[in-house]
Amino acid sequence: MNMSTAHCALTIAGSDSGGGAGIQADLKAFAAHRVHGLSAITALTAQNTRTVSAVHVTPLPMLRAQIDACFDDYNITAVKLGMLANAQVIHAVADALLVHRPAVIVLDPVMFALSGARLLEADAVDALRQRLIPLATLITPNIPEAESLLGRTISTEADADSAVQALLALGAGAVLLKGGHLHEGNDVVDRYSDGDNHARFTHPRLPLQAHGTGCSLASAIAALLCRQQPLSTACESAIGYVARGLQWGYQPGKGAVRVLDHIGAAR
Repeated sequence: MNMSTAHCALTIAGSDSGGGAGIQADLKAFAAHRVHGLSAITALTAQNTRTVSAVHVTPLPMLRAQIDACFDDYNITAVKLGMLANAQVIHAVADALLVHRPAVIVLDPVMFALSGARLLEADAVDALRQRLIPLATLITPNIPEAESLLGRTISTEADADSAVQALLALGAGAVLLKGGHLHEGNDVVDRYSDGDNHARFTHPRLPLQAHGTGCSLASAIAALLCRQQPLSTACESAIGYVARGLQWGYQPGKGAVRVLDHIGAAR
């Protein structure tokens, strides 16, 4: 890659001290797709493969300074949004995006860690719906996150199909509803729609616990959009990337949690 014409993507998300998710996973996914990764850290977390033990939210002026510094110097094609912590952070990020107007915004509405720890305050869900979803090119919720956004249970195939349309109605340009939490036999079904085009991406369910898959998926999609892939194609390619990363993943900590092999997945 000619670095003078490098594609640039910005992740606005939380830091994972364990290195498997959050900003750390985002930057690995960007690099694996040969995209220069920038970061604005919304929160510091003390976490490992077993738990999240502490969260420190970045002061809003510092968060805005990070975002502005990136846009002031780099030609940013895509922004990936991850852990945003609370309503105040959401409003600050939305205000910044309205000023800088990136061409692509991929929103992963992170609400819970794998351990069950809440990463988005309950009263911030309305702010997410009202301020960020309408700005998003694509949102990538899992089933529990979609349930929180819609205020309803998703437990069947029909529920999931209708949830995709309900999520689109919130104002996002497109939806990729991740199916890992929904039991549909031996496969995982991820559902995509942009209103005109609809697709299901099916892949075998792996018998393991994984960490950082949602972060990595959204970041891979953002990177592929930087490289001019069509949206549905980018989603399908990123799903394959994450599946390979899991298959070749490893357990770096004492918890029974696998993290992605980003380098292996990119080969």
